[in-house]
Amino acid sequence: MKQDCVYPDGKCRCHWVNPKNERYIRYHDTEWGNPTHDDAKLFEMLMLETFQAGLSWECILNKRDAFRRAFDNFDIAAICTYDDNKLSELAQDTGIIRNVRKIAATINNARVFSEIVTEYGTFDKYLWHWTCGRTIYEFGKTKSGLSDKISDDLRRRGMRFVGTTTIYAYLQSTGVINSHEPGCWMYNNHNTDVHEHDIL
Repeated sequence: MKQDCVYPDGKCRCHWVNPKNERYIRYHDTEWGNPTHDDAKLFEMLMLETFQAGLSWECILNKRDAFRRAFDNFDIAAICTYDDNKLSELAQDTGIIRNVRKIAATINNARVFSEIVTEYGTFDKYLWHWTCGRTIYEFGKTKSGLSDKISDDLRRRGMRFVGTTTIYAYLQSTGVINSHEPGCWMYNNHNTDVHEHDIL
């Protein structure tokens, strides 16, 4: 995928990166598509993706620090204890997305996340068992058979705002799916020959 390089460092990046947003560039270069196995990070990204539903990821990323402050640095145990008073408090926080349904979903999803950890030992084991620990390479998609299956399972377990498109974006952000585009400087660094049909 040929594209013009508009970055001072001369590195081409995926088409969706805003070259004027340093935070966005840093996220693309150091996080997006990198295999993630830390439960705290996996939880944070899942919660941010649920807030992103219907909005731009850049909007959420710009508010990331505010989300961390508002949600006790995404401490799962703390969020599981949130009550209606805390929900109301968060709904008044101008630093985050003040969507009451998404805030309530975050609290609910933290509890389901904890249940999965209890069942599997870690959420990492749950998430990566779907691909036998392997990263899938594909780009140009917004959902897949894999995201359909994980979305269905999470919703069956009681999670909210985890439709297949949201889960696909989550799999990309945590490196279960690598979607760096040909032409992106990260493409060669993280390319893999594993595709969804090799696993599912």
